[in-house]
Amino acid sequence: MNTKTNKLLVAIVALQGLILIGQWTGGISLPAAQAQVPDPANRQMQMIEQLQSINGKLDTIAGILQTGEVQVKVAKTEDKEGKSAPRGR
Repeated sequence: MNTKTNKLLVAIVALQGLILIGQWTGGISLPAAQAQVPDPANRQMQMIEQLQSINGKLDTIAGILQTGEVQVKVAKTEDKEGKSAPRGR
């Protein structure tokens, strides 16, 4: 055999030895993953709270609309000549 083949064989044997030692000693221990388990009950409670908040706001808006005390203001924009023009059509 030539010297290149001998060097390659020595490198392979050395790597296999390192792998074998790693398996016997447990190798490099990585920290365990800390997975967060989803809590569906907590998530649903938060969703219910948000929906109750939205319902309260909608009740307020509906009450204001039912009284008929709503005022609508149309914003004016300036046209190319600098004149005020109402928005829309």
